[in-house]
Amino acid sequence: MLSNYTPMAATLVRAPFHRDGWVYEEKVDGWRILAYKDGARVYLVSRSGRKHTRHFAGIAAAVSKLSARSLVLDGEVAIYDQQLRSRFDWLREPDAEAVATPPVLMAFDLLHQDGREFTGRPLRERRARLEDAVTGSDFVLPVRRLARNGFEAWSEVVAGGYEGLVAKDETSLYEAGPTRRWLKVKQKGWTVEEDRWQRRISSRA
Repeated sequence: MLSNYTPMAATLVRAPFHRDGWVYEEKVDGWRILAYKDGARVYLVSRSGRKHTRHFAGIAAAVSKLSARSLVLDGEVAIYDQQLRSRFDWLREPDAEAVATPPVLMAFDLLHQDGREFTGRPLRERRARLEDAVTGSDFVLPVRRLARNGFEAWSEVVAGGYEGLVAKDETSLYEAGPTRRWLKVKQKGWTVEEDRWQRRISSRA
């Protein structure tokens, strides 16, 4: 029986930055999901604890095909447009003419694998295991890493039209709830109020 996990939450900051020993990832504009695989059983759980396995059946099927016997992944379910920009609103009302992908799980952390807990291991190790665990899947993908320099990473965000970035301390352990070892920065136009609104919508799911 797998443990239940509370997602680790990045803290919103107002400006991009660079710190040695930190990595920078695309901030996916999606639906936070924990994916559990326990033998033949797979279930997808939202931030509020509700199961969405049937709603994202394609992702659940993809998780079931991963080679690990047991696995817990943290990520965001997202739909991408033709410019490979994630669109939170399309998870409710997709634009059939503009959608480039079906719902996919953009995974950014691995918490458990084959009977071993990894929440107490540094992010760099969890990321390496994650990339290996999802190799070959079309519906479960590692979230995109940006440039190693935080300001260069931010330039990629602006050029790509992404929602923002998430900066993470490579030595960070996985801890439930808000943390300042993960920090998120959103593009101009994304306000603190919008961030809270999106979190409220996700929490009801």
